[in-house]
Parts: sequence; structure tokens; C-alpha cells
Amino acid sequence: MDAEKLLLRARHKARLSQRELAERTGVAQPTIARIESGAASPRCATLDRLLEACGYDVELVPRGGVGVDRSAMRELLALEPAERLRRAAEEAGALARLLPSG
Repeated sequence: MDAEKLLLRARHKARLSQRELAERTGVAQPTIARIESGAASPRCATLDRLLEACGYDVELVPRGGVGVDRSAMRELLALEPAERLRRAAEEAGALARLLPSG
């Protein structure tokens, strides 16, 4: 999510005006307006300070789907549907043999 959307959402949820946020953080209100409009990109420290004043933290999380090896999926999708079903049945049988019966 973009910094402008993050800040705008956090500020609204905190029920703060741009002026109130500026007073709490020392970041000028016109700067906050430029960030929220997408006209300026804040430094990480500035965004962190603004979000903290709204009651939020910046957190680093892995981006979904990055680093996933999709080659096996592509190989399976290249097969005819009947072949995919046959392989699925084989895998289900192998899994059933691994599970304890009862």
C-alpha cells in the first residue's frame, strides 16, 4: 500500500485533522497534505513518526507470492485434465497409505 493511503487511513481512524497530526509530530501540515495527496514521498522515519502519532506501527512483512517456485504448477497445468486427475488419484492413494488407519 502506498504511503499516502496508509497515512490517510491511519489519520482518519485516529480521528485527527492534518493540523492536529502536525501539532503532535512537528511535521508541517502542508507536508502532511502533500504526502496524503501523493505529491511527496516521506522518508521512512517521517512516515513512522506520523503513523505512530495515529496509533500505528510500520511493520516489515514478506510480500505474498514473491519467491514462490511456480514451475511445478505450470507443469501440471500443461497436462491434459485426464492426466492431472490420474496423478491426483495416485497422490491420494500414496497419502492414504501414509495415514494411520482407523
